[in-house]
Amino acid sequence: MELRQLEAFVAVATELHFGRAAERLHLAAPTLSELIRRLERELGTPLFTRTTRRVALTSAGTELLARSKVILEEVAAARAAVSRVAEGEAGAVRLGITPPVAPVLAPHLIGLFEAQAPQVTVELQRMWLPGLTDALVSGRIDVAITCGLIPATEGTAGEVFCAEPLLVGLRPGHRLAGRPAVALSDLAHDVLGTLSADLFPAWALSQRQALETAGISPPTIDLADTDLAATRWADQPGVDWILLIPSLAAAHDETVIIPVEPGQLVPFTLQWNPGRAHTMAVARFVHAALTAQLPPGWRTLPGHLHHRD
Repeated sequence: MELRQLEAFVAVATELHFGRAAERLHLAAPTLSELIRRLERELGTPLFTRTTRRVALTSAGTELLARSKVILEEVAAARAAVSRVAEGEAGAVRLGITPPVAPVLAPHLIGLFEAQAPQVTVELQRMWLPGLTDALVSGRIDVAITCGLIPATEGTAGEVFCAEPLLVGLRPGHRLAGRPAVALSDLAHDVLGTLSADLFPAWALSQRQALETAGISPPTIDLADTDLAATRWADQPGVDWILLIPSLAAAHDETVIIPVEPGQLVPFTLQWNPGRAHTMAVARFVHAALTAQLPPGWRTLPGHLHHRD
């Protein structure tokens, strides 16, 4: 039993006229008649009674009509669903992020994408950097976003697409606390409080990259505070300053937050695996992220498709 046989049968059963059914299906009348005859032979029973004046369903035809409508409706629904997935209008995107992406960037991008593709589900997973890379390569996630300059591993693609300004956090009594901006070189001999790379490897990498860019290697102490924003850092004796970005600085009440001069940025990298994540939904998410209007205060970088130098 073929779908076109069922379609022919339903058309004749609905019109109760072979000529009108043939016109409806854009078939020649002999072709339609042959489809019905083949179906009746396969089922071993007449589906219609035919006279020169009328066509009527047999009891077997009545039974088949009800079932055929259900089958054809399911087939139509399946075709529509497959089409939506193929065009990126439905499906799922498995998005992995490191913790610094969570406060602002991830919800912002997901919100914009959900407005564009409301039938696509974004499955968000917080991951640490080594696991994030492994999950992307193996195909357990489709897209990864992390802070820091992360080289693309073999088989993956990536863009450094946006950034937040680098900030320093000082005690109110620090000698530089009254300045409108601070050069990192001015803090080269002050003790920097850093979060453990085991707890937050992506943020630790970003801080190392910022210090390397500034050309300094200050003395450091591991922070006892295990919160990503390090809101209790000033309770730890011997720590003079910390590094922040606006996404993390919002949680601070007593820390003096000062921009770094000249303007230094903490980059964010978007990566995906074309070989394992080739659905249109993933492609749409990647394009949406690389063209998105960013949150206030964020900057585009060359990987962003609307970046201007």
